[in-house]
Amino acid sequence: MAKVIALANQKGGVGKTTTAINLAASLAVLEKKVLIVDADPQANATSGTGFDIRAIKTSIYECLVDDQDPKNIILNSDIEGLDLIPSHIDLVGAEIEMLNQPNREYMLKHVIEKVKDDYDYVLIDCSPSLGLITVNALTAADSIVIPVQCEYFALEGLGKLLNTIKIIQSRLNKELQIEGFLLTMYDPRLRLSNQVVDEVKKHFQDMVFETIIQRNIKLSESPSYGKPVVLYDAASKGSVNYLNLAREILQKNDETKMANAEKVVED
Repeated sequence: MAKVIALANQKGGVGKTTTAINLAASLAVLEKKVLIVDADPQANATSGTGFDIRAIKTSIYECLVDDQDPKNIILNSDIEGLDLIPSHIDLVGAEIEMLNQPNREYMLKHVIEKVKDDYDYVLIDCSPSLGLITVNALTAADSIVIPVQCEYFALEGLGKLLNTIKIIQSRLNKELQIEGFLLTMYDPRLRLSNQVVDEVKKHFQDMVFETIIQRNIKLSESPSYGKPVVLYDAASKGSVNYLNLAREILQKNDETKMANAEKVVED
């Protein structure tokens, strides 16, 4: 049965979708069966995995609103073992349509339960908000990865997110854990980046992933080609970063006893 991990932060532009795509691809490269659930109406995880969002006829929206069987809409990516439940702009209206539904916070959980036995990991790419769809994602998840951008306003709004997580834990999903805080868009040349790293580690200590995602041109370019960076340029720093993150998550979940000496080395 899959471990379900939500990638969430209501602050936009922090690397949620980039992480969802590239962490999923890296786990698949490491021979895990992975499903991305694109729960963002912008559908960037869908296009970034190589699919034309204009050609998407059925999506997570139909699963939530019309009770469509998710097994019928799963798309297979170019990486063996990596599948996708796509999103669509229609998802914007789903929150309104879900408002009067009984157990509205559990609707995404019921969708994922229909397919989770077929995967090792399910990654949910959340929208940059704390609305009903994101609440659904956190209710469905076993854990949450919180991307934190290495810039000035990095910690702004984290308190609100952590408060939301506490509410979810107390009322909807007692098993929800924080998988870790992931530092993204790191530039080692900038004093500010290093200050943010120090601040986040001081606040959250061992909850921060050792792996830090560095700014990388190949990582920025790959979505425009509809490819995870491991397919676009496997030797790039971005690809190495995400492979390290995937291995760190596997280690955290006792799926590998890989020694540090075997870890992918970053130049």
